Amino acid sequence: QVQLVESGGGLVQAGGSLRLSCAASGRTFSSRIMGWFRQAPGKEREFVAGISQSGLRTSYADSVKGRFTISRDNAKNTVYLQMNSLKSEDTAIYYCAADVRHTFVIYTAASEYDYWGQGTQVTVSS
Repeated sequence: QVQLVESGGGLVQAGGSLRLSCAASGRTFSSRIMGWFRQAPGKEREFVAGISQSGLRTSYADSVKGRFTISRDNAKNTVYLQMNSLKSEDTAIYYCAADVRHTFVIYTAASEYDYWGQGTQVTVSS
């Protein structure tokens, strides 16, 4: 069982920055691929970024490449999403997710992730 709690969302002006955090419970965090997803009103949940167990490998959606950075601190059981140059289209609920079934591929499909946080709202005003 993995429990995930996101924080750091809020209201920011276009061009601004936010850093999201996701704190995980359990002793197996360092062995899990982690991902960030987002869901805007009326849209499907979409992949934002993913990170390997060690943090050496990352994957990003094309829409956030060069603006967002995913990282993790295994000593703190926490994964982060640094979001810079935010745009109005980044407005969504952001979810942290853990993949407990796979060990190498960073999947982009939400169905490949097993545990989810409750989400944190990010609103970017233009």
